[in-house]
Amino acid sequence: MATVYKSLSKTDRSKDGDKASGSKRNRQRVLILSSRGVTFRHRHLLNDIHSLLPHSRKDAKLDTKTKLYQLNELADLYNCNNVLFFEARKGKDLYVWMSKPPNGPTVKMHLQNLHTMEELHFTGNCLKGSRPILSFDAAFEKQAHLRVIKELFTHTFGVPKTSRKVKPFIDHVMGFTVADGKIWIRCYQINETDPGKQKPTENGESEYKLNSKESKGLETNLGLVEIGPRFVLTPIVILESSFGGPVIYENKEFVSPNQIRAELRLARAGKFNRRSEQGMERKIKRGDLGLNTEGGRKKERDALDNRVLFA
Repeated sequence: MATVYKSLSKTDRSKDGDKASGSKRNRQRVLILSSRGVTFRHRHLLNDIHSLLPHSRKDAKLDTKTKLYQLNELADLYNCNNVLFFEARKGKDLYVWMSKPPNGPTVKMHLQNLHTMEELHFTGNCLKGSRPILSFDAAFEKQAHLRVIKELFTHTFGVPKTSRKVKPFIDHVMGFTVADGKIWIRCYQINETDPGKQKPTENGESEYKLNSKESKGLETNLGLVEIGPRFVLTPIVILESSFGGPVIYENKEFVSPNQIRAELRLARAGKFNRRSEQGMERKIKRGDLGLNTEGGRKKERDALDNRVLFA
């Protein structure tokens, strides 16, 4: 009974504190997990995203690819209100599910052009546990389904101030850009440079180094250095509830990579079939002309042939 009384008293105090401050606490936790069959590059991407999001919780792989509603129960067990699920198909294709359990919505996207931190070897670096600035393209406000996706990105990648593992400063930016019907995601470090330090110019010469007194009134130079990872997402479908429910948006222009591979195989098979048909037509034509030694129509003998005259 004592533990119950303590827990209830703590919740009452937190509610009173929130009312006194006049602002709601942003309680966001993300559950990151994948399905069976992911490759090493997919696994490295999960580790990169988990390191960039201090409010995330990483779980083991999910055994099923059909009963995705079980993720709602997993999110409830881990006390998470956001789910980022990576579904691998045939060891080649990677699909990303973003959901807001238990009521939704859910977005399914196809991930392409994946490059992890280990592959890129960028010079940028940020402290683990720092909060990012989310930079969205103006195109997210033009269409309804992009506004829904933007809200899910904000809840998933936006690290709250009250998270347990968060460092009290911001040193990197996550950029979300819409182009060609796809969402391009990049991550940059905020690089601050004092105006008094030397900088190499285009000619290879160094600029004049200012004294501390001279550089006191000047502003700090800010720049962006890419960290990674980088990838591209293509929205496929948006569901009303969490991992289920009616479809509220469907991308009619999306073509699955499995269908593209099937069409390529049919194109290669069509070339072989055309060559084989041409060979058969040539063989039949030679047979009709009597040019084949075996098969086909035999050529009629000429009346003036020596074998006919001196038979």
